[in-house]
Amino acid sequence: MMLRYIFLIVAFIALMVMFSIGLRKDPSALPSPFIDKAAPAFELPDLEDPQKTVSRDDLLGKKTLVNVWATWCVGCREEHAYLMQLAQSGAIPIYGINWRDNRDDALRWLQQYGNPYVASGFDADARVGIDWGVYGAPETFLVDEQGVVLHKHLGPLDAVIWQRDFVPLLALVTGDES
Repeated sequence: MMLRYIFLIVAFIALMVMFSIGLRKDPSALPSPFIDKAAPAFELPDLEDPQKTVSRDDLLGKKTLVNVWATWCVGCREEHAYLMQLAQSGAIPIYGINWRDNRDDALRWLQQYGNPYVASGFDADARVGIDWGVYGAPETFLVDEQGVVLHKHLGPLDAVIWQRDFVPLLALVTGDES
């Protein structure tokens, strides 16, 4: 009988330790297996012109952002104005992956809110998103000139996150700040 109470107390303490550790972790900091590795190869039909494609090759030769977005995504709506501002600044080209969405809805979205993307691939079946390790939209990847993923951000991107997480990495890579 006493052994049962000791077991319950030990189990309770173990759970409290696990919860305590979990509460200290940043829930938006999901690791990516691609950090410091080549971005996954992909080729998707262009959202606006399905006869064209968007691929990993488009990312090479310049630092780029790859932004995974969808019209049903509340966080994507939150970050969209900042993506427009970033695109207009010319700081970095932004490529989109329209993920698990409807093409007509996505085209209406870009017409209504503006298009910050150099090009946006249409990933209706989420195949490319899976290859990139996408957990949910929005997610933004910083990719260097050689196609290596330098950083992954989960959640809406804004000016604070850009300055805190992306600009220092751009400065390390280029020696200047954007």
